Amino acid sequence: MSDQKLKITIMGCGHSSGTPTIGNYWGNCDPEEPRNYRTRASVLIQSADTNLVIDTGPDMRTQINKTGIAHIDAVLYSHCHSDHISGIDELRAFRLRDKKITDIYGNKETIEELQERYQYLFRDQNHGVYPRVLNGNIITDEQFGVPMVIGDITFTVFAQEHGTCRSLGFRFGDVAYSTDFVDLDDTALKELSGVKTWIADGCAYKMPNNVVHANLKTLYDLNEVIQAERVIVHHLSQQMDYQTLKKELPEGFDVAYDGMELEASV
Repeated sequence: MSDQKLKITIMGCGHSSGTPTIGNYWGNCDPEEPRNYRTRASVLIQSADTNLVIDTGPDMRTQINKTGIAHIDAVLYSHCHSDHISGIDELRAFRLRDKKITDIYGNKETIEELQERYQYLFRDQNHGVYPRVLNGNIITDEQFGVPMVIGDITFTVFAQEHGTCRSLGFRFGDVAYSTDFVDLDDTALKELSGVKTWIADGCAYKMPNNVVHANLKTLYDLNEVIQAERVIVHHLSQQMDYQTLKKELPEGFDVAYDGMELEASV
């Protein structure tokens, strides 16, 4: 491990509808607790020279503006569900201002879905009036667990079971990010071994039969193997009030919130 330090900002920790959902529905969440205000799941990873984003959900513009960053070097996609991709149009602003095509990375299913749904972002249109915005890069199964480098940031990728599809998890030194999974296989657990902080989907909360998201018991059981010193429960629904969940979690477990900042050692 080198001496490099990375800043990780949880730009959004909410599930697919955010909190409050449309119609100003807060569910069990206390609207007076600011950490209950949750935009859709997205994370920013920063070194001295490089800015990486994981997922571009519908709150992308607001999230990026809050961070104060002026450019993005690349986007990593966990999977192609709309709450993780539908802010992709916002990347056009960087293209027009910086005159630079943005590299995006994801598994084959995700990149193909993006190229189909957002064809206009992957090619010049109207004789260059609307220039190409994105360059798609497929992360293959053979690259899982093998260090990848973008700019000066090194990371590894692992596959996750998300019920209806496979999602990707990402490890940056001693911090790992696992959004949208219901379970992890032995290969993923091996890749997560030794992390100090694990940001993990706990959206199913106390529901044992959810087929797409992990519940708290699943996180407890998985961390018996992973042995992370700190597990940050992420991808939170409006049934998961910040203060209530904080009191329910055992030692070593914490609750994510929008704007939460962490440091990774690589």
